[in-house]
Amino acid sequence: MTARIRALALIAGIAAVGYYLWHGLTFSSGGFDGGELGWLGWQMALPIIAITVVPIVFAFSGEGIGQAFTGRNSAAFRAGSVGIATVTSVHQTGVSVNDQPQVRLELSVQGADGDTFDSRAKVIVPLTELALLRSGVVLPVRYLPGRTDKVEIDRSGDRAAMQNVWNENMIRRGLTNRGTLDIAARGVAAQAVVQSLSVPGEIRDGYVKAVLGLAVTRPDGSTFGTRTEKFVPSGSVELIQIGRVVQVHYLPGAEEDVALALPVNT
Repeated sequence: MTARIRALALIAGIAAVGYYLWHGLTFSSGGFDGGELGWLGWQMALPIIAITVVPIVFAFSGEGIGQAFTGRNSAAFRAGSVGIATVTSVHQTGVSVNDQPQVRLELSVQGADGDTFDSRAKVIVPLTELALLRSGVVLPVRYLPGRTDKVEIDRSGDRAAMQNVWNENMIRRGLTNRGTLDIAARGVAAQAVVQSLSVPGEIRDGYVKAVLGLAVTRPDGSTFGTRTEKFVPSGSVELIQIGRVVQVHYLPGAEEDVALALPVNT
């Protein structure tokens, strides 16, 4: 769609300039100064409009800029597959819209089918959020299978689709299992205090295995103790230190198993 819009704008611009030149070169009024009059008149506006409008169309149809104005993904990516992207580097492009910079993100993307590929995206970022975009941040993206060199940050707000892709990737990597995900989806939300913590030393894909002893407080104020194992990002280990309060889910009647909830980006 973007290529079509740009092509139409360019063709219209060339046609406008071409008509002006043709009119000026072929015009004849039969008078003394008829040739000069051919370059004057309403047709003078055509090349001015073309020179003004064509660059604007190219600028506002640029990657990431249209999304900033519409708040939606481009038509090509709107129905694309959902993937989970980890930022590997951030670079400013030098372009800005309303004093908000455009940045180019280099990404490592985990697709819905489990494949991992390198890609990139451009996005307009408010200055107040620029510092939040850094290596290691996880973002939902839309991509086109077979054209994975470029992706778009997902703007659909479809958290269920993102969560499903995330869960399936975590299962494939051996970082969780369907039983734990079921507890997280159907269980009762509660808070727990970390009473013990041990790290056996097992690491998978940068995730550290942690064994936790928890004192869980039920919604009615009563408590129970349990033990759980979880692979956590190495940067999140500080969130599960002894004495910290964490969020968990549990199934009444099966309180020996709990699902620990930690934020994706820390």
